[in-house]
Amino acid sequence: MNLRKTSMGVLAGLLLAACGSSGYEKTANGVIVTVNQKQSTDVRKVRLEVMGEKLIHVSATPENEFSSDKSLVIVPQQAKADFTVEEQGDMIALKTSQVCALVSKATGEVKFTDANGTPIVAEDQNGRSFKPVEVEGKKAYTVRQVFQSADDEAFYGLGQHQADEFNYKGKNEELFQYNTKVSVPFIVSNKHYGILWDSYSLCRFGDPRDYSQLGAVFKLYDKDGKEGALTGTYVPAKESGAETLVRREDSIYFEHLMREDLSRVVNLPQKFPFMGANVCYEGEIEPAESGTFRFILYYAGYTKVYINNELVVPERWRTAWNPNSYKFAVNLEAGKRVPLKIEWEPDGGVSYCGLRVLSPVPAAEQNKQSWWGEMQNQIDYYFVYGKDMDDVISGYRTLTGKSPIMPKWAMGYWQSRERYKTQDEIVGALAEFRKRHIPIDNIVLDWNYWPQDAWGSHEFDKSRFPDPKAMVDDIHKMNAKVMISVWPKFYCTTEHYKEFEKNGWMYLQATKDSIRDWIGPGYVGSFYDAYAEGARKLFWKQMQDHLYPLGFDAWWMDASEPNVRDCTDLQYRKDLCGPTALGPSAQYFNAYALMNAEAIYDGQRGVDNNKRVFLLTRSGFAGLQRYSTATWSGDIATRWEDMKAQISAGLNFAVSGIPYWTMDIGGFCVENRYVAGQAEYDRTGRENADYKEWRELNTRWYQFGAFCPLYRAHGQFPFREVWNIAPAGHPCYNSIVYYTKLRYNLMPYIYSLAGMTYFNDYTIMRPLVMDFTADAAVNNIGDQYMFGPAIMVAPVYEYGARTRSMYFPAGTGWYDFYTGKYVAGGQQQTVNAPYERIPLYVREGAIIPYGPDMEYSNEKPASEITLYVYEGQNGSFTLYEDEGVNYNYEKGQYAMIPFTYNEADKTLTIGERQGEFNGMLKERTFNVVTVSKDKPQPFNLKAKGVVVKYDGKAQQVKL
Repeated sequence: MNLRKTSMGVLAGLLLAACGSSGYEKTANGVIVTVNQKQSTDVRKVRLEVMGEKLIHVSATPENEFSSDKSLVIVPQQAKADFTVEEQGDMIALKTSQVCALVSKATGEVKFTDANGTPIVAEDQNGRSFKPVEVEGKKAYTVRQVFQSADDEAFYGLGQHQADEFNYKGKNEELFQYNTKVSVPFIVSNKHYGILWDSYSLCRFGDPRDYSQLGAVFKLYDKDGKEGALTGTYVPAKESGAETLVRREDSIYFEHLMREDLSRVVNLPQKFPFMGANVCYEGEIEPAESGTFRFILYYAGYTKVYINNELVVPERWRTAWNPNSYKFAVNLEAGKRVPLKIEWEPDGGVSYCGLRVLSPVPAAEQNKQSWWGEMQNQIDYYFVYGKDMDDVISGYRTLTGKSPIMPKWAMGYWQSRERYKTQDEIVGALAEFRKRHIPIDNIVLDWNYWPQDAWGSHEFDKSRFPDPKAMVDDIHKMNAKVMISVWPKFYCTTEHYKEFEKNGWMYLQATKDSIRDWIGPGYVGSFYDAYAEGARKLFWKQMQDHLYPLGFDAWWMDASEPNVRDCTDLQYRKDLCGPTALGPSAQYFNAYALMNAEAIYDGQRGVDNNKRVFLLTRSGFAGLQRYSTATWSGDIATRWEDMKAQISAGLNFAVSGIPYWTMDIGGFCVENRYVAGQAEYDRTGRENADYKEWRELNTRWYQFGAFCPLYRAHGQFPFREVWNIAPAGHPCYNSIVYYTKLRYNLMPYIYSLAGMTYFNDYTIMRPLVMDFTADAAVNNIGDQYMFGPAIMVAPVYEYGARTRSMYFPAGTGWYDFYTGKYVAGGQQQTVNAPYERIPLYVREGAIIPYGPDMEYSNEKPASEITLYVYEGQNGSFTLYEDEGVNYNYEKGQYAMIPFTYNEADKTLTIGERQGEFNGMLKERTFNVVTVSKDKPQPFNLKAKGVVVKYDGKAQQVKL
């Protein structure tokens, strides 16, 4: 027996040696190629691993061995795929039934084709690089990987960003986590593939360079023509008594708080009173080369930018404590001086302004697909192939985890406020919804319910919340759910902090630096290290002991970037967020929200494995969906441009593979003019111009929000309850209530979409390019989208607009939701958008089930469904149902009813019901309403159609 083992070992060694002499070694799940070092100095080995028929993991290293670190985002793969490895000249080819990956033995470059040899994507020549880096004694690499890209390629995903960019072809995006910025290193191409970049450090998509100061790229001239700087003129408010200050500025870089004094901004005049001031930076810039210069504006307060006397950035605003970034590009000519002017009105005592720039890159280079990572052990990425974008996203979820079905109540309306300050306030707000018969399912208790000096204690301030258990019970008695905010933050005086600290599970830099927060006199605290397994378990245990017994239904995991301190430079943010249990924060900078979500998801399912977990988090990362977690777009501003930016932000987040997304309807950070408008209205009953705009802004935002995966309002004063925005009978009030009720009528449709996210890896909020990839006209449309397969949504985001331009994708016809009138596809039209209505259109072949009027999601069984069928093409839809609150669907306890429409014979087939679950309706009625070119039919829940009694057996209905 031992002799046999020895012989087999010798044979295996000979086989490996034979492979090695050819430069490659076949492994159990792929191949390792040793690169010819005479031709390549950057990479020594390239490894391909088959993760599925359409999924290939690529690793590249300059070392002799690959890193053994486990991926944080990839889940164990269940299915095994057959593959072959063969030499093809200089190439090593790894083939599955669907794709082929070829590695050059000379350079290590990889390219991908389909099973027929048709090219899909290829690494660029000399597009891979490694630069050694060492942080806190850990050696790693700063890396870059570039892929070739066809001129007509388009890229989507990367998470959720606020610059209102949609198609990332030729664009740059820095990937880090911030209050209103969620970075997910995954893109989907319109060429039927995706790339998941497996890195947790600061990353860049596009240009790998950091933005430069203006003086490093341009010759600067002040307003008097003197070289070397711009002119900064600081005009104080008259009441300040200060004098105007003029000084030369060699850069516009006022972006970060001073580390030594977190009340001041680096580089700004330190004694100048900025509240109410007017600041102007002006002069001329002279480029040394011609081309497209890409700028990034960092702003808080009111800001405009002019270049060459043209307004290139119309007025933008952001509150002082939460700055934003905006990108723009300008073509300039070498040696030609052009005027530059920045007009800035700081809106607070501490405020920010910055303008930096990237020098031109040749278009051919800029348009490639480029990934850069600041600190990685090696290059790791996953190639995902698919027949369409849904298939690519399915591959992403195969790699990173399925998206569980959210509880049904989460599909209803949520009311939130910053913040309900007392137990009576939150219960009273819900009672008012019920009194007015406005549908609602979830009300939210935001932060600071704890004693002022006890953040992280998970205890309630008894003077404001005397009986939190009774509060939760009262909410439940009114047939609603309650979500509570929990931060990963702890004051150092709390017992919870001390529990973490004694185990080495706290980030200590903030306490070492005595950083005080903004509450009362300011308190010192920090965040726990979610990268430590024991810390995650302790975090949940503390919640389980203090909050879970009170009966809360969902968890709002705020500040999970983690936001140890706002408005600091990136290096100090890293210092404050580490070192982590896994290594330097520079290497584990972006995945905190994923680890934090794991703590709660695993924790709650360990306590009660049949109650659906629901998490809402302000940050996210690849794989977040597997923890039943939704993300919202953070503390956005209350401006029309911010509302518009949420459309493209939400669409790109959806394409990033995480299906549940929401936003603060109405915006969070409020301009002072809106607050003053509310105060005047409360005092006089008169609607001034600002308050009139506030109401229209909220009307349009609610209209948009009703057609997002989750429908949720939240913000600071003015309050966002509909009656606090406008009185009953006002067009604003009427519209908000109309769309809230419509959301509940659509519950059978919406909950079916939720089911599809789990069973089919579906995406609910869909850019047009997902369903109409063949129509190149949709590649750059980021302000319209499909809500499920049937409804096209066109939000209105301009004040006073009563029409908007819409594109109707080719390949199908469209019906106006409100009139039933038909519009041919493949054309641009100006459509009506009256104050109270958002443009909605339904595609040919759509089948939409509508349920009864309800005030909460489980008030009534959908025993009567109005089923709208839109003629013109064949169509199908599957109604999905389960118990709505537990995980029995994972055990097969659910039901599906398929609907199929045949255009040729005008027949609807209601298929046999598949499956069953406890409480399932055995019989129901379908009222089938048809819409056609010749028979326009507006949406009307009471429209008369063909009535069908259904008992679960297949039926055909002639229409």
